[in-house]
Amino acid sequence: LLIVNVKWCKEKFENVECNTDEPPLVFKARLFSLSGVQPDRQKIMIKGAVLKDDSWDNVKITNNANLLMIGSAEELPTAPGQTVVFMEDMTDSQLAKVLEVPSGLTNLGNTCYMNATLQCLRSVAELKETLKNFQSGPSMLLNNVDSSIMITSAMKELFKVMDRTSTSIPPILMLNVLHTCYPQFAEKNDHGQFQQQDANECWVELIRCLQKALSPTTNATTSTSATAAAAASDNNGFIDQFFSGEFQTTMKCTESTEEAESKSTEKFYQLSCFIEKEVKYMHTGLKSGLEGEITKHSPTLNRDATYTKTSKLSRLPSYLSIQMVRFFYKEKNAVSAKILKDIKFPLVLDVFDLCTSDLQKKLVPVRLKFKEEEDKAVERKNNVLTGVAANNLEVKGQKKPFSFEDDPGSNNSGYYELQAVLTHKGRSSSSGHYVAWVRGKKSDEWMMFDDDNVVAVTSEDILKLSGGGDWHCAYVLLYGPRILEITDDLQTTTSKGGESAKNDDRKMDMS
Repeated sequence: LLIVNVKWCKEKFENVECNTDEPPLVFKARLFSLSGVQPDRQKIMIKGAVLKDDSWDNVKITNNANLLMIGSAEELPTAPGQTVVFMEDMTDSQLAKVLEVPSGLTNLGNTCYMNATLQCLRSVAELKETLKNFQSGPSMLLNNVDSSIMITSAMKELFKVMDRTSTSIPPILMLNVLHTCYPQFAEKNDHGQFQQQDANECWVELIRCLQKALSPTTNATTSTSATAAAAASDNNGFIDQFFSGEFQTTMKCTESTEEAESKSTEKFYQLSCFIEKEVKYMHTGLKSGLEGEITKHSPTLNRDATYTKTSKLSRLPSYLSIQMVRFFYKEKNAVSAKILKDIKFPLVLDVFDLCTSDLQKKLVPVRLKFKEEEDKAVERKNNVLTGVAANNLEVKGQKKPFSFEDDPGSNNSGYYELQAVLTHKGRSSSSGHYVAWVRGKKSDEWMMFDDDNVVAVTSEDILKLSGGGDWHCAYVLLYGPRILEITDDLQTTTSKGGESAKNDDRKMDMS
């Protein structure tokens, strides 16, 4: 690892890391983070030699060497008076821009696990906004000893670039930082290529880094009350607010009636759906995971005994991450084998029955409001069928907070909507292919992010990801809060455009 100085125009970047064991393109990516000059616009020279993108052979770099970089950070000027280009004549990047297709991420060699994870997490609007406000600079990307700061800074920079373009982006910096902070993701095979990694392991590590780096926020609700601000300041950070839930666990010894049951509270960032023989639906797998038997030392019997462990959700996060436990270690083949069983999952999830009685009581008021709005929708539909049309069938209601006022980032109803799915295609976690499927702006609009290939799909396509074969199987599901919209009371008129039904009733009363 060498330290060099780079002069660019009137600026000079000192103490820049230069690792000649890595491709020169990685070094150019570091300079891009410092100068804003795209790697393909950079011309780097030392003693008359020009650095190539794929090899260091034509240059000799020593420690504290001085390099010269030529290149502009501004967009190249375009010729005026562009001619009309028809859609059938457009390139893939031009079509993506016209159709407002989100940007994909280039596969840099078995990096689909990282690409899919990032696309799923990027679907959380509050996370994107918090990352924008995160204080970071170029030096934090590669020169900081704190891995959580480096990872968070890299995610911020990557998401910023993705927001500015609809073309595919090579996440070179993000990958390099991930490999630096977590060398296990940089393992290579016998051919010198990066090995495939487990996407959920990447998901967990990224969440841990964000948990340490991101500050709490009060944006979970529209309230600006002192109680909300106090709750935010007491919370550990953004991830604990929006992604962490709590269990209330009860332990009861089945071999001793004299031993009193014990209760404890545990925090979680992901629920597990265990795929057993009798499990056909995700909800059943979740419920099974909250109940079970364990063996531990009994102070009453002074020996190991069997305990029943029962857990209930005592705090619901705004964003609920659920892992389908599809992989298990197969000793015979020394591989993490995959369970292909079909497990159905819903687009709208209700976890009310998995909650403690105290939490259920707190959820009821908002759930009743959801029921009222559903009844209004049914009434509007019936009015149309019976020849009476509502004045404003398409009117949208006022959006209400999805969190408790004294607990920013929580879920106050127990209702969730599927927001993103990370799938795996293949027979083991260390092979195959990962893809992200993310909900769009409309209810039935979804996007499939297969690395740099971004395609629009429907809810019907999403429900086919439940497993049962060699097609993509849901591995991690991300549920977001279901938003309550309060509409005004119904005002109806006859479909023929005559007098209102209300006036008709008045005339009948007068007669």
